Amino acid sequence: MNVTAVVSLRGLPAEAVYGMSSAFYYLFAALVFLIPTSFIAAELASMFQDKQGGVFRWVGEAYGKKYDFLAIWLQWMESTIWFPTVLTFGAVALAFSGTGAAHDEAMASNKLYTLAVVLIIYWAATFISLKGMGWVGKVAKIGGLVGTIIPAGLLVVLAIVYLSTGGHSYLDFQESVIPDFKGLESIVLASSIFLFYAGMEMGGIHVSEMKNPARNYPKAIFIGAAITVIIFVLGTFSIGVIIPKDDINLTQSLLIAFDNYLTYIKASWFSPIIAIALAFGVLAGVLTWVSGPSKGVFAVGKAGYLPPFFQKSNKNGVQKNILFVQGGIVSVLGLLFVVMPSVQSFYQILSQLTVLLYLIMYMLMFTAAIVLRYRMKDTKRPFKIGKKGNLMIWIVGGVGFLSSLLAFTLSFVKPAQMENISLTTWLTVLIIGAALVVIAPFVIYACRKESWKDPKATIEPFHWEEQDVAKPAVTEEPTPAEKQ
Repeated sequence: MNVTAVVSLRGLPAEAVYGMSSAFYYLFAALVFLIPTSFIAAELASMFQDKQGGVFRWVGEAYGKKYDFLAIWLQWMESTIWFPTVLTFGAVALAFSGTGAAHDEAMASNKLYTLAVVLIIYWAATFISLKGMGWVGKVAKIGGLVGTIIPAGLLVVLAIVYLSTGGHSYLDFQESVIPDFKGLESIVLASSIFLFYAGMEMGGIHVSEMKNPARNYPKAIFIGAAITVIIFVLGTFSIGVIIPKDDINLTQSLLIAFDNYLTYIKASWFSPIIAIALAFGVLAGVLTWVSGPSKGVFAVGKAGYLPPFFQKSNKNGVQKNILFVQGGIVSVLGLLFVVMPSVQSFYQILSQLTVLLYLIMYMLMFTAAIVLRYRMKDTKRPFKIGKKGNLMIWIVGGVGFLSSLLAFTLSFVKPAQMENISLTTWLTVLIIGAALVVIAPFVIYACRKESWKDPKATIEPFHWEEQDVAKPAVTEEPTPAEKQ
């Protein structure tokens, strides 16, 4: 689940433009973000292995209400805004299921076609989700294997065959792995790599369902992290080998790379199969995220954070109204294709907005782990960062927080590759979009009513709520008249 939730091949072209130095960005981001995320999530999840909530629980235990709602809200909204970007890749994949490269590329660039496919796949995923987790699990398992893991392995194998049989490489393997930093614009796209690694903490929601979570959850986290880095580095190199750096397109180059490799080995007939498999993988990934964060928001909503409208479920126990609201947001974002200069511009600006929102959540998570070392210092931690003292939690959590803050800051700088969109539009969409999403949960929380709380809600109280209940009631000394 960790590998399937994190790994997506759609982002490889964005890093392939950096050539050999892309390995530096992947490894650097893994060192300062993926590994801290994995360690922090492992400690927090094992610490609360018998309580549900994931990041909602972790942030709430450290900072109390409002901020716990903000954390789960950001995770949900980030995934909602992310849907059009990953579905754009699905639309491109389906476009390449044709037989003519020129026609396929033209179709992939058509905004109306892309919009139609985005809406069809998303709403198909929504209606599958309404059937219950049984359906979601079946499609997600098959789709993750067929649409992500197998194509990733095949891409690397094709690159090896191509190079070993004398194929010309556009990737200069003699090039330095250390990048040549020339201004902020040249590294902004690289900062988006942090979102490539996002999602490793999602397993925390399911930790109570695992056998021996104190041992198996950290193990799953670390193995998944290693597999993720290997797939990203080798997959990116494979695209750079077959496509010149200046010709790389953020939305189409993965499919073009497969086309070029398969044409080289005289197996062009297999290209449509790869395209359909990748599109199926997108459906599987969307299914996982449609039902995941929205389920978390549904659970906390029933605890009194959201109006009763958002607490409605169907006969399968699925959060139907939240899914419909989420679908409405995705549909509106899809319509922005009409006003954006190109599909690629829309794809990049929404991707960057999801980076901003997710990084805010991560900064809350990193600092929460440090705070909880002091607020809940006596709580059992089956997996603990550092055997003695709090120095290691400060180092790991501090590195994760600072790297997230750096990537957050860089996200406001318009990439040099984004020539079709003005700086004003770039900043307006990012600043207003992020501000609206962050402010919304505080407004909703301020307007909450006691009647919103479902008496059947199963969210366990936070430790500080239990302490308040455990305190003996303070009674005043009775007056002489009362004694009489």
